[in-house]
Order: sequence, then structure tokens, then C-alpha cells
Amino acid sequence: MKSRTPNPHAEALRQPSSSPTPRGLATAAVAVAAAALIGGGTATYSGPAAAQGAQSVEEIVVTGSRGRPRTVQDSPVPVDVFSAAELESVSYVDTNDILQTLVPSYNVSRSPISDGQTFIRTPSLRGLPTDKTLVLINSKRRHRSALVLIGGFGTQGPDVATIPATALANVEVLRDGASAQYGSDAIAGVINFLLKDDADGGSFRVHSGQYSEGDGASFTVEGNIGLPLGDSGFINLSAQIHESDATERGIQYCTGRFCVDPNDERYGMGSSAFAHLAEDADYQANLHLANIGFGDFVQPWGQPDREANSFFVNAGYELDADSELYGYANSHTSETNGSFFYRWPGNGTIEYLREADGSLYWPLEKHPGGFTPRFFGDITDFSFVGGYRGVWGNGINYDFSYRIGENEIAYTLKNTINPSLGPDSPTSFKPGDLVNTESAFQADFTYETPRGVLWAFGAVLLDESYEVVEGEELSYRAGPYAQPDPHNLCPDEGEMGYVEPMEVTRTVVGRDADRQLNCADEDDPVYTVVGVGSNGFPGFSPQFSEEYDRGSFALYGDVSANITESFFVQGALRYEDYDDFDTELSYKLAGRYLVNDRVGLRGSIGTGFRAPTPGQQGTINVSTRLPAGVPVATGLFPAHSAVAQALGATALKPETSTNYTLGLTATWGIVDLTVDYYRVDIDDRTRAISTRNVSTDPNSGDAYDNYIALRDAGVVGAETIGGVNYFTNAFDSSTVGWDIVATFPVTWARGETVFTASLNNNEEEFESDPTGILNAEDQFDFENFDSNWRSVISARHTAGDWTFFLRHSWYGESENSQSSDSAPGGLIFQTIDSITFTDLEGSYRFNDRLSLTAGGRNIFDNYPSKDSIGDYCCGRIYSSATDLDWQGAYYYARLNYDF
Repeated sequence: MKSRTPNPHAEALRQPSSSPTPRGLATAAVAVAAAALIGGGTATYSGPAAAQGAQSVEEIVVTGSRGRPRTVQDSPVPVDVFSAAELESVSYVDTNDILQTLVPSYNVSRSPISDGQTFIRTPSLRGLPTDKTLVLINSKRRHRSALVLIGGFGTQGPDVATIPATALANVEVLRDGASAQYGSDAIAGVINFLLKDDADGGSFRVHSGQYSEGDGASFTVEGNIGLPLGDSGFINLSAQIHESDATERGIQYCTGRFCVDPNDERYGMGSSAFAHLAEDADYQANLHLANIGFGDFVQPWGQPDREANSFFVNAGYELDADSELYGYANSHTSETNGSFFYRWPGNGTIEYLREADGSLYWPLEKHPGGFTPRFFGDITDFSFVGGYRGVWGNGINYDFSYRIGENEIAYTLKNTINPSLGPDSPTSFKPGDLVNTESAFQADFTYETPRGVLWAFGAVLLDESYEVVEGEELSYRAGPYAQPDPHNLCPDEGEMGYVEPMEVTRTVVGRDADRQLNCADEDDPVYTVVGVGSNGFPGFSPQFSEEYDRGSFALYGDVSANITESFFVQGALRYEDYDDFDTELSYKLAGRYLVNDRVGLRGSIGTGFRAPTPGQQGTINVSTRLPAGVPVATGLFPAHSAVAQALGATALKPETSTNYTLGLTATWGIVDLTVDYYRVDIDDRTRAISTRNVSTDPNSGDAYDNYIALRDAGVVGAETIGGVNYFTNAFDSSTVGWDIVATFPVTWARGETVFTASLNNNEEEFESDPTGILNAEDQFDFENFDSNWRSVISARHTAGDWTFFLRHSWYGESENSQSSDSAPGGLIFQTIDSITFTDLEGSYRFNDRLSLTAGGRNIFDNYPSKDSIGDYCCGRIYSSATDLDWQGAYYYARLNYDF
């Protein structure tokens, strides 16, 4: 939306007639990058031609500069450029995974049981969440997804997985703060996806693979074709169809409270009054139904089932020598389904309930083996960008554009119940939808003076909307069993009473089926209270279903020039005015000094900001979490709502930041090297507070006060909520690190090998006291859970029709903590060992068009450290929040046809 990147098309429009056409310039840049034959890592080099004996060529980039395209080595800030060939060399089909493989400071986790994060994965750059990285397509801002993470930093950013790699000509990754140039979110950096714009030719690819465990089979078909549009235009079409099966990397569900693993010493034990069912033959026979027949265990851990279809179209048409129309659009649909935690009898959800006739209702009638809710997310994503650009007679380049984008998640919950409805509960629900919509008008201008000073300026008008769509009534309704004795069987509490059970047709399972009503017994099922709403994800009620809108206006200015032949400087200012926040003014200064023909110094300083999104301000969620292995309904409420305000929340305000970078670029013969240090200081970081307990027990102190606050705020089912949190401006932090990248091609007698090595170090620390906001475990994990070190080393060897590729990805040690009342300081710790993943593939080209590739990633089948401190439960043995892959070896084959 707030792209400040000059358009290579517009640049070409003002070149002499001998220069490439607008489409030709971009194609030339892609050809240069493709010729580099880099296998992986973050290659930043000016020319592999030295190894080929050909004339020198350079990669041209536009991200990070308001003016003319520059080479990567000449850029005043660190920029990585990846060609289409490099993107295709990675065996993944999800663009998130491709970037994680290529960029050491870009990471993404696989969270199989994490509400909406099961469907939309949120990456990080330089250790900062995805909403600190601005995503562009063809230098125009990409709209956000509808997902707001309900824990941690409440991240809401674009869904990169909706962008298929087959549509991309190249990707530029700016590893530097750029809010002054691009606007809110560009604190950690900017990723610019440039779409293919060929007017002829194309490609067709089929990919198929499976994990060594025999599951997780995937199949992908993708294609691209370029077509002429009249005599002066192009239309480029890309499509991808993908299917992948689920994996299972856990063990059978077994905790101290309930264990269904007959091989575990805890089998048939535990504190639950229903633990005897672990030895019940009928119950055991039906355990496979708990997760509607998926996998071997009642609680699966692994990647979910997924189907996705993506389509992109990119087009341009030259009206005359000085102007053109351009645009692109996309459509994406996907369906993903995963699991929630297994519900065992007696966990507060599956409980005996007294009906009006005094008989007992037992939810195992609907789910004989207990149940594991299945969560489905249907994602619909579309966007359109259109514009008119060119150059006026006075030399000013102009670019007028409009964009609109929308992302919607429609939720479905199956294999569950609304416990409060008792026997009248269905087992499938529509809990509601989330919709994020953005539209913007934008005008960008550049002008270069006769002395080579480049001015850039422009304006943006942006509208944003986030809608929480009400779910079906039964998904949020508070049924009769949301309160004790709903049928008034014990009007005089404490008196003995008994109602002769009427004849019922149901078969009640369990040894207490014939238990008689006793009003004097406070444990009698007549007083049992169970949860409200579709269990696992209660629906959005009318009370919290609404639309949040805001508008903003931005003005920016940018100037850059070569002060001398060796010294380049750039400065930028940006003013933003939001409906719901004060105005923001950010700046940036950057420069590069060429010491000699081989060595250059570069650096930058700038301020940034990130305005809380309408989604972060409006999201609400009640979901089940398992502290200490016990299911607890935990509510997240908007910071401005009466509920959160009663709990002590204050309205959110923008995060502000200051970025510093200092780098060195060098070329020695065939070796290109970049070293960049960075520091990002962020004030008022948005984060969910550590969950606070809620209890109806008047003697529970703060937990009871929290219950009273929920009740007085009118929260339906407040009696069944066990925890609560909200987003707040929690603390200040610093992120410090550096990147080293080296690239060197070597020519042999029978071929050529291109080596790339990259290393990233990244550390986060608190710069203010988070006590009172985060508990001790959350504080420790913020600074220590993710590895501080990562490197990628790769080699691509080409010999005739054969190409071989080898990549090593290494992650350093990290630490995890777990709360423990018996440990000094209340925490116990585990070191997560360093790990290396090795990828290997080979390709054979039969002719100019047809090639076959076969290979494997993580070929040595390495897994991260297993949990040894009891931080995970319920059959999970690997952290599902880690950036480390925990699926094992994957083998694949790919057929490529180019035309």
C-alpha cells in the first residue's frame, strides 16, 4: 500500500530509446539473477561472471531506494535478491518455507494446535514478529490476513503462503528499518515480491513427495504462461494446486490426570473420578473415534491436512512512449483442518448432568471414546492493484494507483459439543468468520535534477476494516447446564431428595449411571456446571461481533544523491495521521562510502512505528488451553472493551522504534562479502499479558476478583472461564545482531560450483521491567527460547546436463523453561541442542525444455531435542512453537517443463 519503491517500468520510460522496454528491464534483472546460479543463502554479490569469463553483470534492485535502481553492492542498506531459479531450487512449495530456507534471519514455525495459526503461519524477520515486516507485491503494500494471534505479540500480518513461488520473477529482502519510506510495519525490514511479466513462454511443474515416516504425502501442480497483450503489452498468468496430508509426530495421550496408553505405568491411574474408564473395554474399543478416525492416537501432533488453490495475473500495457497502464490480481482459497486437545471424561467438559426427569446424561453417548475437536479453516483471499504511470514533459515520473485486498477465515468446528446444551447439543458448529479488508489510493512521484539529485515524494489514503462475524447461535448459546440445578430439582438446597428416574431410551455408560439424586451432596451431578459454547472455540456472540474501521493519511519525501563519486547519501521523512491515534513523524538517514574499488562502508539510522491494527484492537477469543495438562477456558478480550478495562487494561497505542545499521561490503577476486550489524530498539511493544487465573471461589483472591469483573461486564459463561488476558503495551525491548554473507563461484575443468555461506546472530533483551505483565516463564522464554545463531551453507554444481545441489542449515543452542513450584526461582530449564538439516538434490535436463529433479530435505532425518522438563503434554514430544523443523526427512521428485 505505502510502497516507496521507484518503479523499474517508470525508470525505463525515461531512458534513451536504446534502453530496454519497461518489461524488458525487469526481465533483464531476472536474467542477471538467474545467471548467477546461486544455490541458497542470502547472496549479495555484484557478478558471478568472473567465474564464467564473461563480461561483468550486476543484480539490480529497487527495494530500499527511493530513486534509480541500484546494484546490491552499491545499496546503502543490506538487501538480498533471489531469482526465480533460486526460489524453484528449494523443495518446499509454501513461500514461507522457501524464504526460511534462503534467508537465515527469516523463520516460521509449524503450530498444529494454535487456533487460527493452524491455518495461517506467521514468520519472523531478525527475531521480530511478522507484523514488524512490511510485505510488498510489485512494490505495492500487501493486505493483512484476518488472523490475529491470540497469544504472544498478537501478530497480524499478510499471509505469505497465498503467494505462489511460480508467479515470482524474484524476491527482494530489505534487512533494515524503513518506516520513513514505506510506512507502518517496516520496523524489521521489507520483503518485495516481484511478479513475472514475460509476454511469452512459460513453465509447467509437478511435485510429489512424502516423509520418511510414510505420511505427509504432498502433491503440487503449478504453471506459468506469458501472453502478449496487443502490440505493446503483456499478461502473465500463474496457478498452483496443492494438497498435503497430515503427519503424526507424537505419542499416545498420557498425563498424570488421565492416561490412555496401556504401556505407560500411569495407565488407569490419575486423580480423575473417571479414570476407571481407562480400563473399560467399551471405552477402549471406541478410543479410535475420539479424533474421528484420524491417526493412531487420540491426540495427533503434526502438520495438518491442507488443500489450496492459488491464481495470479500480472499485466501491463504501454499507451505510448511515456505512459502505461499496469495491474495485478490474485485469488486464493484453502481448506486446512487440525485438532484441538483430547477431551477425556471428567475434565470439566465430559461430566454427568442431571436431566429434568432426574436421570443422568453422559456426553460419551455422543462421543464414546471421549473426543478431540477438529478445527477447520476455509481461507478466501483476493486482491486487485491497478495503476497509471509514466513521465511528464518536465521530467517528473508519476505513478497513480489503487489497491484493494481482502482476507477471510471461515471457521468450522466438528467432533465436539456445546457442553451447556447437554443432550440437545449438536456435534458440528459454525463459530463465525473473521474478515480483514484494506483499500488505498496512492500517488508517487520522482524527479532527478540535472546535477543528479533524486527527489521522491507522494501521498497515500488508506482505509482498513476488521470484522468479527457472528457465529451460529448454538455455537455461543449458554444452555441450561451453564448454571447449577437448571431444572430446579433441589429447590431447597441441602435437603435430601430423590426423583425416580423415568424410563429413558439412551444407554448411559459408566459405573455411576444409576446414581440417585442427593440434593445434600454438593458433588451430585445436579449441581455440575459445564462450559458455554462449542467446546474448543466458542462462537462469536452478538456482544462481541462487530466491525472495526479506521482511515489514515500519509505524506512522504525522500532525497538521495552521490555527494562524490565515492559517497552516496539518502534521507527520508514520513508523516502519518490515523483516525484512532495521534500523528506520527518518522525519519531515516542512510549512506554508503566507497573506500576503494573493492571495499565499501554503509550505514543507516532511522525511526519507525507500528500502529495497532483494527484486528488487534477488536479481536476476541475464548479457547481451551492446558496449563499443567488441565483444560482451561481462557478468554482474550479487546483492550478497549468493558471486560478488559475492568481487569485493568488501557487502550493500545503505537509501538515506536529506532534502527541502527553499520555494514561493510567487499569484493576480492571472485569472492563477494557483506557484513552488517544492526540494532532495533522498540518502545511500548504490544503483547498479551500472561494469563491471569479466574475462579468462582471467594477465597481465591485475585482470581475471584477477575471472575467478578467478568460477571459484572456481562460475559456469558463467566463461571466456566478459568483464565483471562488482553493485549497491552507491555515493555520496551532491543534486538541486536549481525549478518555475514559470502558468495564465490569456482570454475572446474568439468563444470562450475557456486558456493554461498551466510551466518546470522540475533538476540532480544528487555529494556524495561516486564514484571506484572509477564510471568517468570514468559520473561525467560522471550530472551532464550529461539536460537540466537543460524547459518546456511550451500553449493550448486553444474556439469553439462546435470545439476547437483547441497545445502546445510544449522541452528545453534537455545533454552526453554517451565514453571515449577519446587524449583529455585520457580523455573526449571532445558537446553535445546544445536541441529543441522541437510538437503540434497540432483537434476537432469533431457533437452532445453524438459528436466527431472529428485532429492530430499533433512536427509539424515534429524529431529530437535525432545521435551525433558514437562513443558509439553498430551502426547507432544517436540515443541510446536519452535522454528526448528520436527517432521523428519522428506523425499520428493519434480518434473519441469519449460516452453
